[in-house]
Amino acid sequence: MNFQFLPIVAFIAGLNFVHAQIPDPGFKVDGTTAIVITDPQNDFLSPDGVTWGVIGESVTKNRTVENLETLFQLAEANGIKVFISPHYYYEHDHRWKFEGALEKLMHDIKMFDRGDQLNKKGFEGSGADWLPRYKKYIEKEFVTVVGPHKVYGPEQNDLSLQLRKQKIDKIVLAGMSGNLCVESHLRELLEDGFEVAVVVDATASAVVPGYDGNVAAEINYRFVASHVYTTKEFEQSFQK
Repeated sequence: MNFQFLPIVAFIAGLNFVHAQIPDPGFKVDGTTAIVITDPQNDFLSPDGVTWGVIGESVTKNRTVENLETLFQLAEANGIKVFISPHYYYEHDHRWKFEGALEKLMHDIKMFDRGDQLNKKGFEGSGADWLPRYKKYIEKEFVTVVGPHKVYGPEQNDLSLQLRKQKIDKIVLAGMSGNLCVESHLRELLEDGFEVAVVVDATASAVVPGYDGNVAAEINYRFVASHVYTTKEFEQSFQK
């Protein structure tokens, strides 16, 4: 071996190691920051919800229900606006002529079903309704509920408009479910020019044989968000 080349090899290897690391740009909460929560609804977060069989283990392990409530509490205590992007399916949505795999599943199990935009009959306590422990926050002025998203992302609702109209530039994102609506909201909000962080344990994903949605979500959060918090880390950021 030609030992004179060893320093060059070590230098190149070092460069490759540096470039292999994913930077963490960080995130600082300021007066232009809001919390966005997707789908804090019974069908995802209640043991009586239609998805509990595939998502309940993940929700329980992450303490998602409790952690989302902590976000509401932190927002109220610190003057941070909260925006909720809910998922509803109206009767006319069941007349779609084609669907993706999980769209079909959601329609088949009547997930997030309600009559129509003007009809709240049967909504109270349904799978589309808010988890009861969140209602005391959602009914307050610091929370804005935007129009429903229909597939996964906010492209078809007014989330970005409502954020811009309230001079919001930075988003702390959480909610359900991780590798579907949360990740889709993350990508679209980034494309719309928002700075976005994710609270990784204030969300959860379905786990089915051969597929763990949490793994998929957490990898992509780290790849594309400005920062990934745990709920405890986010809470501690207000104590500095």
